[in-house]
Amino acid sequence: MSTSRTQSPLRRALAAVRNAWRSLTSMKTALVLLFLLAVAAMPGALLPQRDVEAEATANYIAEHGTVAEIMDKLQLFGVFKSVWFTSIYALLFVSLVGCIVPRCFEHFRALRTPPVATPRNLSRLPRHTTRESDEDPETAAQTVLAGLKGWRKISRVGGANEAEGTVTVSAEKGYLREAGNLVFHISLVGILIAIGVGQQFSYEGSRIVIAGDDGFCNISSNYDNFRSGNLVDGTGLAPFCLKADKVLATFLPNAQPDMFRTTASYQDREGLRDGTWKQYEIEVNKPLRMDGVRVYMLGHGYAATFTVTYPNGAVRKQTMQFAPQDRINFLSSGALRFDPPAELYPSEEERRTKQIGIEGLLAPTKQLDGTLLTSRFPAANDPAVAVDIYEGDTGLDTGKPQNIFSLSRDQIDSGRLAKKARVNLSVGQSTTIEGGTQVRFDGVTNFAALQVSHNPAQNWTLIFSIGMLGGLIVSLTVRRRRVFVRLTPREHGGTVMEIAGLARTDLAGWTEDFEALADRLVGPNGEKVA
Repeated sequence: MSTSRTQSPLRRALAAVRNAWRSLTSMKTALVLLFLLAVAAMPGALLPQRDVEAEATANYIAEHGTVAEIMDKLQLFGVFKSVWFTSIYALLFVSLVGCIVPRCFEHFRALRTPPVATPRNLSRLPRHTTRESDEDPETAAQTVLAGLKGWRKISRVGGANEAEGTVTVSAEKGYLREAGNLVFHISLVGILIAIGVGQQFSYEGSRIVIAGDDGFCNISSNYDNFRSGNLVDGTGLAPFCLKADKVLATFLPNAQPDMFRTTASYQDREGLRDGTWKQYEIEVNKPLRMDGVRVYMLGHGYAATFTVTYPNGAVRKQTMQFAPQDRINFLSSGALRFDPPAELYPSEEERRTKQIGIEGLLAPTKQLDGTLLTSRFPAANDPAVAVDIYEGDTGLDTGKPQNIFSLSRDQIDSGRLAKKARVNLSVGQSTTIEGGTQVRFDGVTNFAALQVSHNPAQNWTLIFSIGMLGGLIVSLTVRRRRVFVRLTPREHGGTVMEIAGLARTDLAGWTEDFEALADRLVGPNGEKVA
């Protein structure tokens, strides 16, 4: 009569944990998690992400209503910082480490272990041949060992199941295949770590720099858009200042971009100490590198310059970038705001109602269809603007954020900002609105859209990527092979050589390679029997 032994709750819990760990650290689970990570990243490529395109994300949610709000709660607009993406990422990391560490120890033991003993019946192996040699077994064994250059090999004399005087040779090659496989997976873990570290310590800022302006210094508040990792608070950034001396854009006759270039003056850490400036030409695929920071030129556009002359002769001049709406011919839109002189309007309240707002389109090379302005070429060959001129309260003192490329719709709809004129102006032309204020279009200046990036793990990501590629190539090209030779003495002298081969991975080309190897192993004194 048998009695069943009931496991304690602690034993059952430990068994469950052990089984879960074995499942998690299996290669099958790692592959599934890698596939899930790729699938989980798809919404980040298909949907606007709040960290990258905050305005586009807000517009998308407004347009799609309830469905988009549900998607937002599911963190689909912040995929790479979401709980579920981070969970998959962490599980994949743990699974890969759990797979790789035991395999590394196993591979290390295999390298220290001599090749296995020669099997009793070599004729059962996939590749088999019998040769004869005039040499005695021990001499023939030395010939065999000499022919196995580059193989891990061992010669054994006799054995429990071997005839007297028999010598066996076991050899194996292709251990580099497993090493390459391990390098591939270790590099994959390295990439995961590098990306994770980079996300925490990296930052990226974009800034429009108008040629000839004062430029900017590397402070988070100086960027038009700035995003950073969780461990970067915007202080302690790499010190540098940069300004655009000249921005050049050339186009082919068919309006396709030919080349964008920014001739920049910059002060790095050393330059800030001694007050010196250096020059560098930034191009689209030629960033400026300094102190672990890269400055890229992402694009180009135009800034319009207007001069406002008030009735008392006071002059206000301003240059403001316009946002390209047509990426082919660079028809752009933008807005400018001017405060009136205090000597003309002493009262602050009166000055607020006499602000000038300009909003409209800029064409680098004008084309008029009646009064409708368009651009026929992206280069600034014949600049012109079509603008609405407003007077009143532009809303800058309300504390509400405004788009720099347009005037406040609330101020216009409420009547606090009234339209005074709608005109087309070429360079040098002006118009005078009610009250005697003159608005003149002075011309255009090129601007460069620059991006400043810092990722301390970028070089490590590159190193591990190269390691992945190298490991993959090795694991796919190196073939694992085993060869066994039994050398049995003949009755009247000489040796009978049984040679067998076993392919540990693929069989491609092994027949021809095996026959050539057998011919090499028997040496010049051998001949084929079967």
